[in-house]
Order: sequence, then C-alpha cells, then structure tokens
Amino acid sequence: MGNTGEERYNAKMKRVYDAIELRVPDRIPLVVGCEGFAAHYGGITMKEAMYEYDKTEKAYDKFFEDFDPDLAFDPVLMYPATPLDTLGLNWFRWPGNGLGDNTIYQFIEGEYMTVEDYDALIYDPTCFFLTRWIPRCFKNLSGLSNLYGLRDSSWLGFFNAFYPFSIPEVKESLKNLMKGADELAQWFAFLTRYSEKLKCKGFPTFWGAFAFAPFDILGDTLRGTENLLFDLKDRPEKVLAAVEKLTPIAIESGIRGAQATGRKFVWIWLHKGTDDFMSQEDYMTFYWPPLKKLINGLIDAGLTPMVYGEGKMDKRVESYLELPKGKICLHLEYADMKRAKEILKGHVCISGNVPSDVIHYGTPDEVKKHCKYLIDNVAPGGGYMMDAAALIDDAKPENVKAIFDYTMEYGKY
Repeated sequence: MGNTGEERYNAKMKRVYDAIELRVPDRIPLVVGCEGFAAHYGGITMKEAMYEYDKTEKAYDKFFEDFDPDLAFDPVLMYPATPLDTLGLNWFRWPGNGLGDNTIYQFIEGEYMTVEDYDALIYDPTCFFLTRWIPRCFKNLSGLSNLYGLRDSSWLGFFNAFYPFSIPEVKESLKNLMKGADELAQWFAFLTRYSEKLKCKGFPTFWGAFAFAPFDILGDTLRGTENLLFDLKDRPEKVLAAVEKLTPIAIESGIRGAQATGRKFVWIWLHKGTDDFMSQEDYMTFYWPPLKKLINGLIDAGLTPMVYGEGKMDKRVESYLELPKGKICLHLEYADMKRAKEILKGHVCISGNVPSDVIHYGTPDEVKKHCKYLIDNVAPGGGYMMDAAALIDDAKPENVKAIFDYTMEYGKY
C-alpha cells in the first residue's frame, strides 16, 4: 500500500471490491461496524457526539489515528439531536430527551399507521406520509394533518388543495419543518466535509446511502412488529399490496442517496426477516420478494448493496443464491458462518461475525480465537470481510484493537 492518501484510498477500495466481486484480495478487508465506539474511544459522551459536531470530529480523528479500517464508519450514526429536538420526533429517545448523557439512542416502536390506513398508503403514499404519518411521528409537525394533499391541484382543484396552508397550525408546522431542515443541512455539510477529510487520509467512507427492506419499512415505524405479524394472518393481501407500493420508493431512496453523496455503497439494514420472527413460508412470500427487487434495482443502477442482516439468518442464506454473482456483501450477525460460506461460495461475499458479547466483555485472546475461526473457515478463496457481529458501542478498546491486529497479521492471502 502506498503512503499518499490517494494510494491508500485506492488500495482499500480495491481490497473491498476484490472481496465483493469474489476475487482473492491481498488481505481480508476490515469493515468493522462502529456505532458509538469512536465517540467513547475519543472521550466524549453520546450527548456531545449528537449535539457538538466539533467534538465529534476530534473524537473520530483520534479513532482513525489508532485504527485502520478498509471502509471507514464516519459519524453518520451519531444522529443530529438538534433537528430531532426541533421536529419533535416521537419514536426515538436520545441523550437529553429521555436518556442519560452517555446512553446510546433508542428506538421506541409504536403504531403510527392504523389498520384503516392501509388503503390510504396503497392509494397515495405521498399523501399518506404527509398528512397522516408525519403528523403522528413528529409532535412539532402535527399541524400537517390539516392538509389534503396536492394530487387534485389541476384546474381549479388548487383552491381546495392550497387553502389549508392558511391554517395557523399548518403555518407553525411549516416553520418548524424549515428550521429542522436548515439544521439537517448543517449536519449533512459536516458529514460531507468529514468524508472528504477521510478520503484525503486514505479512508473510503463506508456508506453512500441507506435503504430498508420494504417489509421493514412497513413494520418498523408504521404498523409496528406485533401488529404487522398479526396482519400477515388477518389481512395478507393488504400487506402484499403495501410492500409492493413501498418497493419502488425504497429503490428510489437508495439511488437518490447515492447520487447525492457520489458513493456507491448502499447499506440495507434488515430487521424483521430473521429466523425468529417469521416462518420460511412467510419469509418467501412477504419479505424476500420485495427485498430481492430492492437489491436488484440498486444493482441495475450500478450501485453496491451492503445487506446488513441483524438477528439469526441461517434459514435465509439460500435465498441470496437468486441474486447476481459478485454484486453484494451480505453481513450475518447470528449464523453458522462456515455453512454460509459453503452455500454462498463463488456467489455472494459475506461479512461478520465476531460476537458482540466477546468484544464488549471478553478478552483480546477470546476475540482473536473467533477471528482465527473466521479466517480459517470463511476467508479461504476470498469473498469474505472481517466484521463484528453487530455495530460496536462501548466495547473494550483492546478487544477492538485485537480484531484489527489479528486480521492485519493473519488475514493475508
């Protein structure tokens, strides 16, 4: 690897794409997913990381001085708390809003789409999100529930469509929305600048965009897990119609995000398609078909899906044989990695899965033992990237270092 930032950047990108495209790289790529770890390591609280971007930058600088990943987890997962305060997000808790100063943010699931809303979502998703979902999810945007939507604005329809914007509650919500948007713009500017800083140092940023499986979009912040699992039995036709309507939206989101950043990695976070949540029959009916369309849609756009499986996925591995060869990376949190490699070898690159409990509470020797197993049983022949099982928060620094040091030394081909 060369000494200049450009040479280091190109070498890391080649190493990562050699693995994804099923060639044998010079070394196993290190793509160790970090959530709050860099902030902890840099000596700041979660509250500081989410509110004070200058402190966040210094903390991440320290992390990248001491660790050398092939894809860099920048501060994007330290979500910006200021616009969350302004907008009044209901399904999230963060330091200063329901949590202590050094506690990682938490998702609070709820029912923000009722059974009666299915038809509205399926008929006009934009109107549904604008006039129902957003007012329910953001307390300071609740006035948008007075809007009708704009689909009937042609000819003299704009009389009725535009009138609600005169309502005081709508005006107040729009003011809050514009203020929150300005605050988000400041955060995006910080991320853009920091990504360029990483690139100059030779680190490719791990993400270009984020996307979610259509079924997870419906389940995470719309219906809620329990309600949606009941819907599979009580109203399966509505679920199928809803995920079909959400699929092109998910594809568009990934493509537009990647166009905005100029980076090709699109991370798809999987939540509810695990072995524990649904039967294989339901998975192949409701979850996999729209997810497959999403992945293929991103591939067709020239992007690289990084599919991040959270939870147990042993029964789901075979479905990925339906995808084009050498186009994605599949992360597995809980899975028999040796078996997964035997099934997907020569077809799909996989990453994972040094156990989170060992990284957080074990010893460096225990971490190295797991790394050795993955190097010996999953890495041969290429198509593998070293990673933790799940995103790392307040782990022991010596254990995180052990992943890097052991892979650097013994992960060479």
